[in-house]
Amino acid sequence: MRSKEERIVCMGHRTAWAALLTVLLTVMAAVPAECRAQAGTETAAPKARPAVGTIKAISGNTLTLTTDSGSELNVILPTEVKLLRVPPGSKDLKDAAPIQLSDLKGGDRILVRGKIDDDGKTFTATTVVAMKKEELAEKSAHEKEEWQRHGIGGLVKSVDAANGAVTIGVMSAAGSKEVAVRTTKSTIVRRYAPDSVKFDDAKVSSLAAVKVGDQLRARGMRSADGEEFTADEIVSGTFRNIAGTILTVDAKAGTMNVSDLATKKSLDVRFTSDSEIRKLPQPIAQRIAARLKGASPDVSQTGGAAAPPGQSGTAAPAGAGQGATGGPGGSPGGRGGGDLQQMLNRLPATPLSDFQKGDAVMIVATSGESDSQPTVITLLGGVEPILQASPQGQATSILTPWSLSSGGGGSDAGTP
Repeated sequence: MRSKEERIVCMGHRTAWAALLTVLLTVMAAVPAECRAQAGTETAAPKARPAVGTIKAISGNTLTLTTDSGSELNVILPTEVKLLRVPPGSKDLKDAAPIQLSDLKGGDRILVRGKIDDDGKTFTATTVVAMKKEELAEKSAHEKEEWQRHGIGGLVKSVDAANGAVTIGVMSAAGSKEVAVRTTKSTIVRRYAPDSVKFDDAKVSSLAAVKVGDQLRARGMRSADGEEFTADEIVSGTFRNIAGTILTVDAKAGTMNVSDLATKKSLDVRFTSDSEIRKLPQPIAQRIAARLKGASPDVSQTGGAAAPPGQSGTAAPAGAGQGATGGPGGSPGGRGGGDLQQMLNRLPATPLSDFQKGDAVMIVATSGESDSQPTVITLLGGVEPILQASPQGQATSILTPWSLSSGGGGSDAGTP
């Protein structure tokens, strides 16, 4: 699993091609016409797709670039290379500032334009557009906070694309309820790719693509009565919800075989570095189970949205699961609100090696048509009381498939 800091930085990668290719086109448009004409009369060099990634190391006039596809490139920076820095969110070179090679550092995100050698491993740069690691982390942290404080998530119950509305089922500390998510002309709607767990792969879409049973998360503002939510941004996708018990687990190989309670069949799932794995302490699992049964435990003993280990049993403060503006999925203001997903996000990561045969788990995984071994997006352990208490199909609705530390961000992060 990645560290929290690494995952936060990863949030800043979500609009790589959209923003930086716009920047790239601006750079190319700035090349004098006579230079382009002259270049056209010479033997055409093979065109190379821009390289996008993170600087791993710098030595002299050469840097090692870890691309977003996971490969490594040696990037040569000639003396005539054009080096620019733009702030996160930039979509053109209006705010670009010339920099020196010494200004580049490991961890910076860059887009490189140039020529790739025949070996496919060496890239001679003509233009480098960079964004500072620290600025990306700051922007990503802000976006994460926005999704936490002003977000909502749940399972789609109905879709009214003609009127720009979706009704979702939300699990809050007070129980389940339905919320109408409404869009405006400026609402950004995205859709996950069928076999992807990454926000980077989410494409601009429309409400017409949203289906009943989909997972949906929105960022925006809740109404005063908590019944409606006006969305600034929506991301949805069709995911696989699994509840069952572990038959086998291979932490080294990153695989698990689960007995699905719904289908009564065994299913193999796989884990990647992007998979979120957490385990509920039994007291919290029992409190959630009580709520699913319709009981009303003493809020002062549950910590509002079920305080994770290390937090007091008093109501969570505003912004940590509740708040007058309506925390993600929670009731506006008031104790006992709060999105259970937000509470789950605050739990520490659990290594896969901590799970064993017989453990009960809830999983949200990819749902590709030919996906015989789904990729785990979120796995939650320690859920025996919840599975025993929840109505059919309700248990996994407390999970959403994207962690706020690795996805679900703004539309114009503008990162390389």
